[in-house]
Amino acid sequence: MTFLSASLREGTTKQSLSFILFIAFSFQSFAQIQRQRPITLMGSRFDITVVATDSLQAEIHIDEVIAEMNRIEELISDWKVNSQISEVNRNAGIKPVKVDREVFELTQRSLYFSKITNGAFDISYAAMDKIWKFDGSMKQMPTPEEIKKSVAKVGYQNIILDSLNSTIFLKLLGMKIGFGATGKGYAADKGRELMEAKGIKGGIVNASGDLTTWGKPAKGKAWNVGITNPFDQEKYLAVISLNREAVTTSGSYEKYVEFDGKRYAHIINPVTGYPATGLISATVIGPSAEIANGLSTSIMVLGQEKGLELLGKFPEYSCVMVTDDGEVVKSANFKGKLKRKLK
Repeated sequence: MTFLSASLREGTTKQSLSFILFIAFSFQSFAQIQRQRPITLMGSRFDITVVATDSLQAEIHIDEVIAEMNRIEELISDWKVNSQISEVNRNAGIKPVKVDREVFELTQRSLYFSKITNGAFDISYAAMDKIWKFDGSMKQMPTPEEIKKSVAKVGYQNIILDSLNSTIFLKLLGMKIGFGATGKGYAADKGRELMEAKGIKGGIVNASGDLTTWGKPAKGKAWNVGITNPFDQEKYLAVISLNREAVTTSGSYEKYVEFDGKRYAHIINPVTGYPATGLISATVIGPSAEIANGLSTSIMVLGQEKGLELLGKFPEYSCVMVTDDGEVVKSANFKGKLKRKLK
């Protein structure tokens, strides 16, 4: 993402998403100021923007959002050893682990996505062996046997939830769950929710590309977000105006390898172990960044037809997809003008 007049492009921490966010930083305007702060959270770059009556209050509120992000990370990070999710993973195949209701319900929502996508979205992807390398070190395709083995511990059907006792149990030794696909979106939603509860009239929580907005800028009627052209990241597919909404993009155009003239991108189908093909990006717009990111990730794996079918179950959400050959496809409820072909 990029703030113009203070541009931010989300790059190395979340290659699956690229937005350009235009924010005109303002000075005093009808007793409102706008402050934005970049910070590293959850291993990624976040940008938090708040509209307030004065600079001191704005900075205090940004601190409060940061504290909320840190609280969530301590609960759900699968690489912090003291988190509840790390405890769940350590006890895979051994025993259920009691977790906070917040963590339980986040897991429950993820399992719902897994079921309706037949595993195209699966938080147990965290157990997948990292046999695909997208750092330039990969010189040949993995063998079919290696690919099959890589997903042996992946399978949402083996995640057992006990709502009465608020426990999570992973049935297989070596299983792991992680919220890389929805955790930052959830954090963005919670940051917005906190600010709204405190009466803050406008702002943005950009959680490494999982973006939530509310209200309006200190100057202007809406927050304007540009959806990046995956074939030319200096250009946009469309610019959309947002008030209280969320936007996420999953994409395969920044990390990939090529063998025998065929492109293999970093978004892996957790069912097959092979990279997803057919789409180069999927942008989803709707009320919640958590849900939008679950949808955009799922759409990338499912492909155009099944992706649109999935989106039809969520009428508050719209999407724009770009196919590998440059065709631009939008859902019927997407508002905005788009080119039909990019190359």
